[in-house]
Formats: sequence, C-alpha cells, structure tokens
Amino acid sequence: MLDPAIAALLFTAGLLAGVLNAIAGGGSFVTFPALLSTGIPPLVANGTNALAVWPGHALAVYTNRHELRDSSRGTFGSIVAALIGGATGAFLLGYVGNERFHALIPYLILFATALFASGPTITRRIASRPRCAKHGRSVLIMRSGEFVLALYGGFFGAGLGILLMAGLQMLGDEDIQKCNSLKNLLATVIGTVSVAVLFVSGWVSLSHAVWPFTGAVIGGVLGARLARRMSASWLRRVVIVVGFGLSVYYFQQS
Repeated sequence: MLDPAIAALLFTAGLLAGVLNAIAGGGSFVTFPALLSTGIPPLVANGTNALAVWPGHALAVYTNRHELRDSSRGTFGSIVAALIGGATGAFLLGYVGNERFHALIPYLILFATALFASGPTITRRIASRPRCAKHGRSVLIMRSGEFVLALYGGFFGAGLGILLMAGLQMLGDEDIQKCNSLKNLLATVIGTVSVAVLFVSGWVSLSHAVWPFTGAVIGGVLGARLARRMSASWLRRVVIVVGFGLSVYYFQQS
C-alpha cells in the first residue's frame, strides 16, 4: 500500500497537470518529477507518467470526435505510423536502461522545455510560410515524419503535443482545426501503445499511477472550466520557469 503522503503528493501533481494541460500544456513537468521524487526507478517513473497524463489527449479526442469523423480520409496511415513509432520508442527504453536514462533526464527536460517555450513562435512561423498542397507531399515522407514524432513520444513524450502540432503542419496539414484534432488522436495512439509496451515490460507502477491519473482526470475537467478565467500565457511562463529549473536541478544531480 502506498504511503498516504506520497499518494497525496501524486494526486496533487496529477490535479495540477490536468489543469495545466487543459489550459496551457506542460503537465508532465509536474507529474514526472513528482514520480521520480518517490524513489521509483527512472524508467518506471517515465512509464507511470505516460499512463498518468494519458487522459488529457484522450478526452480531447472524444471532445473533437466530430472533426475527426469529417476528416478521416488518410488518417489510417497516420495511426499506423504512430503505433509503430510509439511502440519503437518505448522498446528503445529497454536498451537504454535505468542508468543511462537517468543521465538523459536533464537533457530530455531541457529539450522539452525549450520546445514548450518556442511552441507559439514555431506555430506562427509555420503558419506564415507558403504551404504546399498535401497531395504534393510524398506519402512516404509524411509517414516517416509521423513515425519520428511518435518515436520521441514513445520514448519520453513531454512536449509531444507541440511537436506533433508543428510537425503535422510542416507535413502539409493546413486546416488548423483538423491538425489539432489529428494531433490529439495521434498523441492518444502513441500514449496508448507506449503505455502498453511499458506495462508489459514492467515499467509502469499501477499503485503509483492511479493517483496522478485520477488527479489528471479531475484537473482536466476543472481546467476546461477555468480556461476562460485563467491566463494561458501566464501559466505558460510558470511552466517554462519550472522546466528550466528542473533541468538545472537534474544536471546538478547527474
């Protein structure tokens, strides 16, 4: 049985992550360090975190199911690429091992934080570029790009939403609403397959995951209601400061 203080910490982290993901993103910057602080191995913390933050994108898929239904043509290939890439990224963790993954943590968090911080700029620059028609892109290039994005998502996943959004636009998805819906769908697929691989590999602690998972679901509902009242830009700044602070902390620990 999990210590009540640890359970409360993880539930609170999940609650905050759910609110952040619903309004500004960056929930993993709360749940992943919280899980690491409980003393479980880094790979288990990573796998448990993948399960804990899974509800965010999954709920968004359900909310936007009508947009997906209206633009389902070509989605099957993207789902296959996401499945293969997410599973491959999760399998790669087994070859990396706990020690090397622990050494990678500050770099991964720094990369995710920089990605999160530059997200709006990346999106604006891509939106301002002349677009190529989607049919003008090679299907192989598109699927390869989606595979690479999914590979990262299966391996670590923090900042995946921003990476997917930017990547899908670069690959030719011009409709911003469709792109956002596809982003949530692919993130859900990547999260689902990576959690399945990590669970079978023994890198998911259900006794730890249930608390941030529950908190994330509640936080997501609360965040959706608070979205009109809270400043997303202010929350983004807080997440960025926390992310860079965590990078410094883990660099010192490594």
